[in-house]
Amino acid sequence: MIQVCSRCGTRWNVRDRQRSWCPRCNGTLLAPTASAPAAGTDQRWAPQHTPLSGPAQTPPRLPAGYRWIAVRPGSGPPPRRRRVTLGPTPRYTAIPRWGLQDYVEPVGEAAGVATAAGPSPRFVRIAILVTMILFGLAALAHIVRYVLLLINRSVLLAPALAFAATWGTVLLSVLAMFAMFFVQCALASWLVARRAAAFARIEQPETRAKWELYCGCLIPVANLFFAPVFVMELARIEARERELRGPVVVWWCAWVASFLLSMFAAVTALPFIARDTQSAADNTLLTAVAYLLALAALLLFRRVFLGFESTPVDKPVKRWLVVGETGSPGPVAEESAIPVEAERRDPAA
Repeated sequence: MIQVCSRCGTRWNVRDRQRSWCPRCNGTLLAPTASAPAAGTDQRWAPQHTPLSGPAQTPPRLPAGYRWIAVRPGSGPPPRRRRVTLGPTPRYTAIPRWGLQDYVEPVGEAAGVATAAGPSPRFVRIAILVTMILFGLAALAHIVRYVLLLINRSVLLAPALAFAATWGTVLLSVLAMFAMFFVQCALASWLVARRAAAFARIEQPETRAKWELYCGCLIPVANLFFAPVFVMELARIEARERELRGPVVVWWCAWVASFLLSMFAAVTALPFIARDTQSAADNTLLTAVAYLLALAALLLFRRVFLGFESTPVDKPVKRWLVVGETGSPGPVAEESAIPVEAERRDPAA
């Protein structure tokens, strides 16, 4: 059996076994034919070339039923995919409205959502101001009572004046306590709402539960440790930690000192401790100092509160501006009509 290579044209005697690839050029072998080689010669690996007799010599013809096929090396080409009929071209009688839509949320609605859960800043400022006024009046009442106690050492006071000094001090102290509790609730609600709005702006969930925030701000002694931490976390979320760290630390120290002094004044006011007139006078003066220190702590927190409210939570602290070629913010200014360089001279580098 003879098989002819379709690439180099070499005839190979494959005998009784059909082969597929040419041993010489790795081309495809054509189907075997019945012609045998000449006797006494072994042409299994001898290439057969047709000598060229002239420039117009044509290549050897292939047997009937065969043709030359260009095949790239490697595996065969992938089968052709059938072309799917796409159907008629769609036509619309009007402009389609199913494209992308750029929805811009109104500023008013965003601000309303951010402040709807908590008290307004104006309400919180009024509550802080009223509490500060009551603290100042309570401190003034205790100072007046202390002066009357000093006068009472040598002069007998009128019953009406003594009654007014005693119960007026008690009334102002009770009002100051209620105002302190009320402003604590208002500030806790403001802190929870502000944190929720800040986390919503950065599209992250709140890291603390509401009950955790309220308990950390309203439970005595515990609020000394947790409330300032919550405030610092809010400053970190709004990227204002460096700006507000100092006021928060100063307010924290003043608040702790005010709490300790208030507890000491409350303990020394017990009947079994303040037995004589001098002890009562000392406790009255100590209570007045405690109210003044509480007033200072509340004034310091008002500074922290105004530091947060100076920038709305729905607006970023940093503002990016377009800088022109001249280095100044804003659009690039047009060229001036007046030349700045002298004529017939090169501009400065």
